[in-house]
Order: sequence, then C-alpha cells, then structure tokens
Amino acid sequence: MNKDANIRLQDNVVLEHYGLNELHLESVRHYREQFAKAKPNHPWNGLETKDFLYKIGAWGKIRDTNKEGLTLAGLLMFSEERMITEVLPQYFLEYREYGENEMHWSNRFTSQDGTWSGNIYDFYFKVMHEVNDVSQVEKDAVHEALMNAIVHADYSGDGGIIVERQRSCIQMSNPGLFGIPLEQAHSGGVSYLRNPNMFKMFIYIQFCKRAGVGLKALETICSQQLAIEQYDFQKRTVVTLPIVSFSERHEHIEEIEAVSDWTDDVPLSDSVNKEENSYNIEKNSVNNEIESVNKEPNSLNSEVYSINKELNFINNEDNSINKEQNSVNIPSDSVNKVEEEEEINVDQELWSIAEIARKKKRLAPAKMEEVILQLCARRPLMLKQLAHLLDRTPDGLRNNYLGKLLAEGKMRLKYPDQPNHPKQAYITNK
Repeated sequence: MNKDANIRLQDNVVLEHYGLNELHLESVRHYREQFAKAKPNHPWNGLETKDFLYKIGAWGKIRDTNKEGLTLAGLLMFSEERMITEVLPQYFLEYREYGENEMHWSNRFTSQDGTWSGNIYDFYFKVMHEVNDVSQVEKDAVHEALMNAIVHADYSGDGGIIVERQRSCIQMSNPGLFGIPLEQAHSGGVSYLRNPNMFKMFIYIQFCKRAGVGLKALETICSQQLAIEQYDFQKRTVVTLPIVSFSERHEHIEEIEAVSDWTDDVPLSDSVNKEENSYNIEKNSVNNEIESVNKEPNSLNSEVYSINKELNFINNEDNSINKEQNSVNIPSDSVNKVEEEEEINVDQELWSIAEIARKKKRLAPAKMEEVILQLCARRPLMLKQLAHLLDRTPDGLRNNYLGKLLAEGKMRLKYPDQPNHPKQAYITNK
C-alpha cells in the first residue's frame, strides 16, 4: 500500500487479507479479561473470538463482496509490529526514560525491538507500568494524555508515538494535528477522533469516555502547567506533563472528578503490575522528595533544565572549561548533584547566542533554526546540550528542527554511522 492510500485509510476499513492468524492472541485474551471485568454480565463475553472482535469493531465484513478481515483498528490494537507495518510503513512506538545525568536514556523500548507484540494495546500497558512510581493524580494525567495520543494519532504520519520521561516532566508526541482548533479543544464539550473505532474499544473496557473534556481535565490535574504544542511543518502534536509531588495536587481531586468523572474513567483496578493485579496506587507512589528549585527570578537552576544536567556539556573533551575570558562562573551551592567546592563554567558565547530562544517560548521556526545552526557552528553539541541552551525539550528539538536541518544538509551527525552513539552530537555544515 502506498503512502497516498494510507492517508485515506480510516480505522474501520476492512483488511480482507488479514485474518485471525495475524493476531497476537495474548493481547486479545488480555483485552477480553478487561472487558469481562468491566462488564461481567455482558452477553458478548460468551462469544467466539471472531464474533467478539466483530462486535467491538476489530473485525469487519465487506457487504458487497462478503469478504471479511481485521479492521485497521483491530490490526493496530491486537496484531504484531511486522503485520502492522505492512499496512502502515511509518508506524512506530517508543518509550524512553532518562536517568540522573539526563544525557542518554536509562530505559527504552520500541515497537521494533522484538521483545513484545508492538501493538497499541500492549504499548499502553507497558508505558503505564513504567510510570507506576508517580503519584496517582499524575498517573491519571499520563493515562489521559496517552489515550489522547493513541486515538488522535495519524498512523500514516512520520515519527510515530513517542513517550519521553525526564526528571521533571513526561512528554508525549504523536503524528497528526487536532481536528478542531486548539482553543475549542481546551474549552471541552466537543470531541473529534481520528481513530473512533480504537477509541470505542477503550470505552468498552472503561478506560475513557467520549465526553470531549480530555484536555480540560488534564489542565485541571496539572494546575494549568500543561503544555500543548502543534507543529504544522511535521504535522505533530506534543503534550508535556509536569511531574511533581502528589501532596501539591491533592486539593484538586474534587475539581478533577467534577470535570470528567475521573475515578470512573481511569482503570484503577486493571493490572499493569501483573504480579499483584494492581496499579499500586497507594503505597508505592514514589516521588517522595520534591526537587530543590532555586526560585529567584534570575536563577540558572531552573525547574526543568537545571545546570547540573549538562555535565558532559560542562566537561567537554574538545573545549576546556578554563576559559578565563569566555565563561561564567556559577557557585556550586546553586547546582544540584555537584561537589560542594566545585565551580561550573558555561561558555558565555553559546549562552548568549541562545538567549533569544530562552526568552521567547514561541520563537519563529526560521529564527530557531538560525540559532541552532549558529550554536552548532561553534562546536559539536549533543541533543541535551542544545535543549539546555535553548530551554526546549529534546524531543521537540529533534522532531521539529534537527531532523529537518539534517534532511536539508545544513547539519550532520558527529557519528553518522552510529546514530545511537552515547556522545552523538550535531555539527553545522559550513
């Protein structure tokens, strides 16, 4: 199937050459268990597999030819990556998590790694398992944001669904823009779904409701700190959720429930920790220590991009940190994770070049590209170094700027033959 055909595909289209043999049966079994928990007395519980899949929209029939097969929604939800990419070559799912140094992921899985099915249904549970240590309200926010990414994604678009966890936030990006104006989506009450069949399958197991209040509920949970960006050039939507202590959020629970009947929407009794059959919602919420934040107006120790995250940037092999005329000294007591007697030096020239991006959160794309090229012309810079200098998320920079600049030949990789090199950096082509 070519790309033009993919663009026209709706998630209820019947794929007549894809049958029950293309299913990951463990995913179907698990879904049926969730359905039975949500609807224990429902007559569909006694149906054979094909009949059950037909009822929920995962199996379809072409009326004028009497041919049958999986629907696109059924393929995405319950098949395996190899079969899904036959129909949707751009399909891709990824979760990555960054550790203490924030320079390289400490945990990662993708739909292509061959250790699991690679389908949408299993991806949801794998992601929720990875965020099992955050507070319950934050988990609710992740659930809602992930559901939105899944049902609104354009699976024929580039980039796939990416979930990136950092110390202070979780970011989710998906191909495809909102079908309604962002202002209307914020106000709630209207729901436009790119994948209504998949959404219906999640409704059946009570993971969500078609109430059109998803973003409004998210904003309530995040105390208006939710960040939503849409990028027309790459046709992607990026949602960034803050991660803070539940103790700072508990006062909003009643308001959240009033907005979206939250306790009914979130599958609290459904297992992502399969050993205990629970989300560990009360005793295992970690986030016990609130990150120390210097809240002085001019502090370089900001909430999201603390100076201490850039140890490789500070201690670069090719650029000595002892540049007396070209550095800014920052006392060690304002930097987390650094020895008490140590001083950190930041290259003043790079810091000055990137200042306009730090000051303007909505910088014109052409100007941002110009700033990135100027920075990388001075020296090779890693993704996290650029994110720190520009005060942007790594995923946003990669998806919206760096990929484009590489494709246009304006930049190159320091290690082009090793894309995942731990010291991979970007260099401006002169």
